[in-house]
Amino acid sequence: MAKRQHGSKEHPIVELLDSLGRRWSLRIIWELQDGPVKFRALRKACDGVSPSVLNTRVRELRRLELIRKTDHGYALTSDGKSLAAHLVELDRWARRWRKRHPDT
Repeated sequence: MAKRQHGSKEHPIVELLDSLGRRWSLRIIWELQDGPVKFRALRKACDGVSPSVLNTRVRELRRLELIRKTDHGYALTSDGKSLAAHLVELDRWARRWRKRHPDT
C-alpha cells in the first residue's frame, strides 16, 4: 500500500475535507439540493445558524464554486450537485447504520 501524504496540495481530498469539515458547510449543500434557497430560508433550514457564520460559509462555498447566487437565492453549481449526489449516498448509508445501531 502506498504511503499516504497529508498535504492538501498533494491530495485534493484533504483540502476538500478541510473545507467541507467546517460546521454548516455540508448542511448548506444538503439544504440546497432541491433548488435555490434565499438566505433567510437557508438560515431557518439550518436550524438557526447565526447570520454571520452562514454568510461566511456561503462565501467559502461560493469560492469553492460549489454554490452560486441566483435571482432566486443560493443554488448548487454542477460541482455542488455532483457532491450532493454523494451526500445522498452517504445519507442512505447513515440510515442503514442507524438501524443497526439505534442506541448510538
